[in-house]
Amino acid sequence: MIFGNRNLFNSTPPVVMNLIMINVVMLVITWVMASTFGIDLNQILGVYPPGSPNFRPYQIVTHMFMHGGLFHLFFNMFALWMFGRILEQVWGSRRFFIYYMVTGLGAVTIHLLVNYLHIHAIQTDAAAMLNTPSPDVFAAFVTRHFPEYYDQVYSQFLDKWYLFPNNPIYTEQAAEYTRQLISLQQNIPTVGASGAVYGVLLAFGVLFPNTILMLLFPPIPIKAKWMVIIYGGLELYLGLTQPGSSIAHFAHLGGMIFGFILIKIWQRRTDVFY
Repeated sequence: MIFGNRNLFNSTPPVVMNLIMINVVMLVITWVMASTFGIDLNQILGVYPPGSPNFRPYQIVTHMFMHGGLFHLFFNMFALWMFGRILEQVWGSRRFFIYYMVTGLGAVTIHLLVNYLHIHAIQTDAAAMLNTPSPDVFAAFVTRHFPEYYDQVYSQFLDKWYLFPNNPIYTEQAAEYTRQLISLQQNIPTVGASGAVYGVLLAFGVLFPNTILMLLFPPIPIKAKWMVIIYGGLELYLGLTQPGSSIAHFAHLGGMIFGFILIKIWQRRTDVFY
């Protein structure tokens, strides 16, 4: 995105600079640990659902400084640099840091809550399915909650169960597959600063609503307030239509929601710029 006024962007203030440096260093350390010691730091510092045996309280903070790869890091840090430095210049470093952390923690709170409800719905459906097990019921359960694994489950097990639907061995195997799938869902870590970055984007749209931004894809000008509304609506739509997605859409929304609340607490008339 390109801004019309360049006078505000001559320097990168300390909090934004340090956040970018920490995130870059953590990605490099992650690469080194994986290649040298075979240790995946994302598995340790990424955040898991509280019901997971891998959940640790410190992950609520540490996941914000971990990323899944170079492109994941680049897009988050580029957005933080583009929008965050302006907010830090307007608010000051202390207030910006508080805002960044509150939106990041708010984002993970919403993400974990939605994830809990999603896993609880899976467990409820699993219990109902296992009360009246059959190949069709099990196939419907996998299709609804784990469509990406349907072909694997079918080729390894389900096709045989269809041939012998009353065989109790396959009923037990269905229960075991169900436990494995639920465990898999509970043990996928979430990493990234996206929730806080979406909070930063929201703040820019609120404080500078009529600033013209030039999108890169597609290359069209748009006011900041409309971009925020479009991004928020898109994340809500994707979150509702793609539950269990590898992208934490509700974390993005959570960052925006907590950011909006915090801004309204802080806001004064002189905080709106055009």
